[in-house]
Amino acid sequence: MISPEELVAKAREAARNAHVPYSHFHVGAAVVADGRVYTGVNIESASYGLTLCAERSALASAISAGDKQVSEIAVACVDAPDGAPLNTRTPCGACRQWMIDLAPDAVIHIDGGVDEQGKPVIHSMHVRDLLPNAFQL
Repeated sequence: MISPEELVAKAREAARNAHVPYSHFHVGAAVVADGRVYTGVNIESASYGLTLCAERSALASAISAGDKQVSEIAVACVDAPDGAPLNTRTPCGACRQWMIDLAPDAVIHIDGGVDEQGKPVIHSMHVRDLLPNAFQL
């Protein structure tokens, strides 16, 4: 079992590999699926609609490997300043919908930077709390 702190650390580490020539906003994600950890990063395209977010990248890696039971997701926006509001660090709408579709019962851990004492701040919630009344078929 991996702790939320360790999972967020993996997301932060992954963020270093993000391809962000336009926004310069590095995001990493780590998901636990069937007991294994998968990471992903945001990959930007000059055609903005083709950009891939870190959360969807990590989820796609897990699903591609055959691991479909996603229990936890961590997201780290390493370029967000410490003390930035939570809504500047949360997943976009498309990622929220992917999470509802692929990991509806997962817990998501959002990296909140560090507090005044230099300790990590992690905001945890259920995916359904992140997108209440989500569209479903």
